[in-house]
Amino acid sequence: MKKLVAIVLTLFVVALQCATAQTIVVDQSGKGNFKTITEALKSLPDSSKTDRTILIKKGVYHEKVFVTQSHVILKGEDAKNTVITQAIARDIFHWETGNNDDWGVATINLRGSDITLRNLTIINSYGFDHKTDTTFNCTTNGQTSQHVVHPIGHQMTLRSFDGATRLKVIDCQILGRGNDTVSPWNGDNGMFYFKNCVMEGAVDMYCPKGWAYAEGCKFVCHSMNAGIWHNGAGNQSQKSVLVNCTFVGDDGFKLGRYHVDSQFYLINCNFAKNMADAAIYKAPSGPGAKYGQRTYYYNCHHDGGDFAWLKNNLNEASGAPQAKQITAEWAMDGKWNPSAK
Repeated sequence: MKKLVAIVLTLFVVALQCATAQTIVVDQSGKGNFKTITEALKSLPDSSKTDRTILIKKGVYHEKVFVTQSHVILKGEDAKNTVITQAIARDIFHWETGNNDDWGVATINLRGSDITLRNLTIINSYGFDHKTDTTFNCTTNGQTSQHVVHPIGHQMTLRSFDGATRLKVIDCQILGRGNDTVSPWNGDNGMFYFKNCVMEGAVDMYCPKGWAYAEGCKFVCHSMNAGIWHNGAGNQSQKSVLVNCTFVGDDGFKLGRYHVDSQFYLINCNFAKNMADAAIYKAPSGPGAKYGQRTYYYNCHHDGGDFAWLKNNLNEASGAPQAKQITAEWAMDGKWNPSAK
């Protein structure tokens, strides 16, 4: 009898797990549960202790996506052919909405935690669509004025907000032609993980606030100012770690900069021949960095010959870590292991 009860309980638990892990399918042809990603997200309860998967079939989805729930996986059927795209200039967005809130300024906007984006191409096409400056009329308090929007202004493709943490982005293309393409911003407790992604943009195209780890990623930099950026002012141990990453871009592109306290670790990275001989630097407009310059390299190489500033200097970092110690869990100060199953 006890064995029978145990078997029944086991079957019940398995059935419950299967029901919880049910996948919602988005298919523009009508063969799934929903035709749009927005409809699928709206169908989810606000709270859940387990991940909910939305499988997005191949197609081009002209949607601005808002994820307010936690424990959500957006998974494309095919990374190159499952495309989510919008054309958004941040300046125009603020003029049209009449406020300075960034909610909706990106193609994908995240307020939930424990979000995974996988096998997707995500595009903010404004800079690709507009090759020259565009003038817009803006009316405020009955007064109309003209504003010029540049094709490489602020154009966020991915934006996360305060409170959102433990974000995974895996096997995705995140593309833009302007500034701040990838903006995971949570300076208090944000933890962000990127793996095998392609990221494209202009100034500060990859600009996390908090703890961030990127591995096996390719950065396409259209900037003479800086490709990567970090804000670690929320906690002295916050860091942006890049491992086994490659950097290409326009002739003379610069690697990176910071405005406030930051901490960069670049391990086994490779830089294209046409990158400028310019180390990650403090931007003149920044308020200052009380912890000073904290940029560390190990086994990084430039195709045209290594610059003097690319020398190995992990021994200068806090705790003098060995390269083999620098894992995603280490980068998150042991608070989260995004590599765990």
